[in-house]
Amino acid sequence: MKIKSMLRPIVKPAAAALAGLIILTAPAQAFAATDYTAKVGDTFWELSRSFDVPLEKLMSFNKDVKPTNIYPGLTLSIPASAKSNNNVASNKNNSMKAASTKNIQMLTKEDGAKHIIAPSGTSYKIGRTLNIKASAYTSAASENGKWGAVDYFGNTLKVGTVAVDPKEIPLGTKLYITGYDYNGLPDGGMIATASDVGGAIKGERIDLFVPGTTSQAKVFGYQWVKVHVLK
Repeated sequence: MKIKSMLRPIVKPAAAALAGLIILTAPAQAFAATDYTAKVGDTFWELSRSFDVPLEKLMSFNKDVKPTNIYPGLTLSIPASAKSNNNVASNKNNSMKAASTKNIQMLTKEDGAKHIIAPSGTSYKIGRTLNIKASAYTSAASENGKWGAVDYFGNTLKVGTVAVDPKEIPLGTKLYITGYDYNGLPDGGMIATASDVGGAIKGERIDLFVPGTTSQAKVFGYQWVKVHVLK
């Protein structure tokens, strides 16, 4: 939970963006599947690339598995690849390979760089990815001091506002955050902005604004999340 510093410079407001939901679906098809035991760091996106299987199809074979809760030892069903079934022709001239998650579009270009496409059409390149300890805070007066329910720039607190240590993540940085588990936040991940600070937020730590009361935010506790720093 964030306790704000009592010193805050007067600056012009800066906008914070929150991604909406983008869901791409594909018709279900019958394909043979094999079992796979998940390892540390596995995601549906990475597995779809490793096994050459469309992301939507892979997820349809594992409907009971939350994308944010793939843990080592979990058994997943991997459908046979499109190539092995001769259902999709290989196209080596494609300049991009596209996939979707619940909240964004992620594109991998030929140079290997990953890009995030927001619903607005804005493209962000992923600069680095951090595994960070996260907590949650609300607009309660007890958590925000005399400045009230606003971020460092004076903007109203809202989902997508993130408090950071500016020495670790510069203020104003766009972020794509995944791996959290909380009913008050978008499923699967969200595009957010590092637009707030807190006296307890030092080093590789972040504080996510969540709607509701302080007691509700305490349910969030401390969670390890992935923070993709966007350019």
